[in-house]
Amino acid sequence: MARRSTLAIQQSRSAQTVPRLGTEAQMQAEAIEQIRARVKYQKELVAAHAHDPAEEFAEMVRWINITFMVGLPICGLSVVYSYFMDEHAHRNDGALPDYMVVRSKEFPWECGECDLFDLKCWEKCRAEKAAEKA
Repeated sequence: MARRSTLAIQQSRSAQTVPRLGTEAQMQAEAIEQIRARVKYQKELVAAHAHDPAEEFAEMVRWINITFMVGLPICGLSVVYSYFMDEHAHRNDGALPDYMVVRSKEFPWECGECDLFDLKCWEKCRAEKAAEKA
């Protein structure tokens, strides 16, 4: 995996990074030439992708309008549909079947067999503990 990623990095580079061997003056001249070529290429990229602040502001306003005209009505309609039209299945009250209450260890709170928000189980557990103390 590491070899593949380094290979992809090496293939994506278009500029030579190390000057060829030669005299010190030749190597220095070649390195300076490469740096100038990179700077020139970077300036070309910046010029090609330059944006006018007025264009950017107009694009921002456009997406704000799209959000308010399309996104919010869709969200509102989905809320109305979910609230009024959609039937929600709820769990039946009472004891759960044994296959739904499989635990490898107790919960780390006072009544270890009770779910955190199962108030009926908590009341029953506390009543049993009060009866044991009495």
